[in-house]
Amino acid sequence: MLFDWTLAFGTLFAAGLMALAAVLIVQALSRRGRQAVSSIFSQATPGTVLLFDGDRLVDATPAGRALVSAGLAGGKAWLQAMARLEPLFPGLSQRLEGLPREGRVVLCSRQDIEPPLVLRAESLGGLTRLTLSDSDSEQRKPGTEAAAELALRDEAETMRITLTHAPLLIWHCTGDGQVTWANGAYIQCAVNRLEPGEDLGWPLPALFPTTAEDTSTRRSLRLGHDDYWFDLCSVPLEGRVLHYAQPADRLVRAEVSLRDFQQTLTKTFAQLPIGLAIFDRGRVLQIFNPALIDLTGLPIEFLVARPTLSMLLDAMRERAVLPEPKDYRSWRKQIFDLEEAAASGLFQETWSLPDGRTMRVTGRPHPNDGLAFLFEDISSETARSRRDRADVAMGRAVVDGLDQPVVVFAADGGVILSNRAAMQLWGDPPPGLGLEMQEPDALANWRRLTAPTLLWNDLADYIRTLGTRDPWDGEVRLKDGRLVECRVMPLPEGATMVSFRVMPPAAGDAGAAQAVMVA
Repeated sequence: MLFDWTLAFGTLFAAGLMALAAVLIVQALSRRGRQAVSSIFSQATPGTVLLFDGDRLVDATPAGRALVSAGLAGGKAWLQAMARLEPLFPGLSQRLEGLPREGRVVLCSRQDIEPPLVLRAESLGGLTRLTLSDSDSEQRKPGTEAAAELALRDEAETMRITLTHAPLLIWHCTGDGQVTWANGAYIQCAVNRLEPGEDLGWPLPALFPTTAEDTSTRRSLRLGHDDYWFDLCSVPLEGRVLHYAQPADRLVRAEVSLRDFQQTLTKTFAQLPIGLAIFDRGRVLQIFNPALIDLTGLPIEFLVARPTLSMLLDAMRERAVLPEPKDYRSWRKQIFDLEEAAASGLFQETWSLPDGRTMRVTGRPHPNDGLAFLFEDISSETARSRRDRADVAMGRAVVDGLDQPVVVFAADGGVILSNRAAMQLWGDPPPGLGLEMQEPDALANWRRLTAPTLLWNDLADYIRTLGTRDPWDGEVRLKDGRLVECRVMPLPEGATMVSFRVMPPAAGDAGAAQAVMVA
C-alpha cells in the first residue's frame, strides 16, 4: 500500500512540472510574436508612410520616421510632419481639414520641386494615413527616398542662405590659422582689401590673425581709407576654430564720444572755483575736482584713496574746515542729518569756519542713489553784503539825524525810507504797514491832514511817470493852519523825492522844518 501512494505522488509531481514548462514556453512564444508585430511596416517597406491617431504618431516606415525627425525639435509628431510637408504642398492644412468628410485627398508638390512629389492622405477608421511618393520612384536607386533627400536639401539651402546674408563675418580656421571656410560677408571684406588688378585666391586670406586661445577681443580692419572695428569671438571645435566678427563701429564711436565727454567734464570741473565731491550709493567718493583740494586743504593722496563721506567730513573737521560742534555725539548726528537731507535734495548750509572764512555747502541727489556736494567759498560775498548793510544803516542814521523830514518811495510806489522828522510831521503810518506802506496809503494819510488840494493828485501822477522828469514845487496847508512848502524831484532808478518846509506864522525863514519825501 505504501508503494502505491509513492508511485501516485511521483506521477502527479512529474505531470505538474510538464504543465509548468508548457506555460512558460507559451508565454515566451507570445512575447516573440508581439515583438515581431510591434510595427506594421518592416524595415524593408519602401516609401514614406506615416500613420497618425489624432496628432500622435502610431507607426511609420523608416523613411517616414526620418522625415518627422527632421522637423521641429521637441514638437508633436503631427506638427513636425506639417512643418516639413506644408512648404512642399501649399494649402495642405486646409485640404486635410476636409479629410474626415472626403475620406481621401491627393495633392501634388510645387512645380519647382524635382522630381515631383505626390501626397496621399486617407482616413481609416479614425486613423490618418499619409503616403508620400515621387512620380519617378521606379527610376530611383533602391532605398533612396525623395522626401528625406528633399528635406535635407531644403535644410542645407536654408542654412546656406542664412550664413550668406548674415550681417557678421563667420569663418573656420585650422589650428595654424588657415581659413578653410567663410561666409559671404567675410569674402566681401576680403575682396574689398584687394589691390587693383588682384584676384581673390585660395586659401582665403586671414583678415584677423589670431590663435585658438583667443576667446573674445576687439580688432580693427583697414578697408580702403577707413578703419572698421569688429568684436571677435572664437569657439574651439574639434580640429578647427569657429570665428565670429560682429561690426562694432557704432559702439566704438559711442565709447569715443563718451570718453571725450568725460574729458570735457573733467576739464570743466578742473576750472570751477567751486569744490565738487560726488559719492556713489555706498557713499564712497568717486569724483572730485582741484577746487576741493584748494578749499579743504585735504591731501590729494587721501582723496584718490576714495574715502567715504563720513571719512571726508572727519578729515575736514580735523583741519578746521567744518564748524566746531559742541560734542562728538552731536557731530555724528549732524553728519547723519546732512546725508539724509542731501539725499532728499533739501540740504544747503552756510558754514562760518574758525579761520574766518564763510563756506556755502549744498547737497544734491545724484543718479543711481549717489550724492553730490558743492563747497563754495563765499567769504568775499559775505563781507560785501556786510559792508552794504553797514552802508545802508549809516545812511539811514544820517537821514534820521536831519531836522528835515525825509521819506523815500521806490519806482513801484513803495516807501523805502522815512526819517524821524517826517514821522513827526505826518504821524506814524497806519498799523500793520510801516515801511511796507505804498504811495496810495501815504497820500491818503496826507490828504487827511491837509486842506483839499490837487497837489497830491499831481504827486501821484509824478510817481507813476517813467522816463525823464523835472523837479517842481508846491504848497499845502495843514488843518492846524500852518503852511507847508513841498519840493518834488526825481532820483535814480525811477525814485521820487518830495521835500517839505513848514512856514512860520510870520513870513520868515527861521525855525522852518523841511520834510523830504523820496518816491
